[in-house]
Amino acid sequence: SMNIKQEPMHAGEFLLSEGAGNISRETINVAAGPALNPGQVLGLVTATGEFAPYAPAAEDGTQSAVAILYGPLGESDIVRRGRAVVRMAEVSEAHLTGLDPEAEKDLAAHFLIVR
Repeated sequence: SMNIKQEPMHAGEFLLSEGAGNISRETINVAAGPALNPGQVLGLVTATGEFAPYAPAAEDGTQSAVAILYGPLGESDIVRRGRAVVRMAEVSEAHLTGLDPEAEKDLAAHFLIVR
């Protein structure tokens, strides 16, 4: 049987287009936790100002989608520095992790348009 190796997502692979210069991206603090792939939909933990995976059932702020992780992050038990696409970009639905219809609406409010 053939062994198909799934190639991991590349940084920014989910981007279809973004604003000129560096307008679309920011350096962010990502809460401690599991490894994350590019294209992970993120929310903002209100109390700490750290980003964490979008969690629709949460009550800590992450129930609102506000950004998309740009590059991969390894697992960590401390806060990590990362890059995120936070505004003015078109993104590929097939390359996003954690997207649901509510997140899609949230992202649109930040001019992050899912195609």
